[in-house]
Amino acid sequence: MAETVTRADLCEAVHEELGLSRQECSNLVERTLNLIVDSLERGETVKLSGFGVFQVREKRARMGRNPKTGEPAAITPRRVISFRASQIMKTKVDGAAVD
Repeated sequence: MAETVTRADLCEAVHEELGLSRQECSNLVERTLNLIVDSLERGETVKLSGFGVFQVREKRARMGRNPKTGEPAAITPRRVISFRASQIMKTKVDGAAVD
């Protein structure tokens, strides 16, 4: 089973790499994540070189079907976040799967 990386794990990694206090590292990680979320809320694209691109897409209203009953159901329009990994990340992940 794959292990989950948490905010605390990110803070600890920043602390070990940069030697900042744990509080400063926590603030840095939180601020970074908040900047990404705020940009996405405004509908902006967030591109992290070597990592990937986060985009907000508008999905139109459409008719769907309740899988349990088979009855038609209206799906309201909404905004969704999509992520496209960079080629560098894809290559690293694919190489890690082989090891």
